[in-house]
Amino acid sequence: CSEVINTQSLGRGTYSWTVQGNLEALDQNAVLGLFTWNDDPAYNHREIDIEFARWSYATDPTNGQWVVQPYSTTGNLLRTTQPATATSSTHRFTWGHSTVDFASTSAQPRSWTYDGPDVPHPGGENARMNLWQFRGQAPSNGQPIEIVITDFTYAPLP
Repeated sequence: CSEVINTQSLGRGTYSWTVQGNLEALDQNAVLGLFTWNDDPAYNHREIDIEFARWSYATDPTNGQWVVQPYSTTGNLLRTTQPATATSSTHRFTWGHSTVDFASTSAQPRSWTYDGPDVPHPGGENARMNLWQFRGQAPSNGQPIEIVITDFTYAPLP
């Protein structure tokens, strides 16, 4: 597993990652996370997620999700589908004062606005990206997994 952690807190604004490769082909036991996180549990660790995973269900037609934590709260998670035809894609969220706007250049749906009660307050969170094995399970096909992030950008709210 691997993880890259930004060293400074960025707060509200637009977080954007460009991924090279076919996310639809990501192994059923792999998870790619593009997100914010704080070790302090306040505001659900200030976790806002873009994730690509099938959570070990090989036949799940959805392979991604947008989440404002806690994911178990109804309305805080939307499953998405990244098509096999997308070989380069950009995924972003804009963390506002009362909403989080998610968007993708290729996923279906292409966008979603979360406006529920769990939009976190900023403070001490870091932008992160990681690739890990769900429940520690090895890739189902026994092959190495590679994800290439070609760009990360952040723009503060105006």
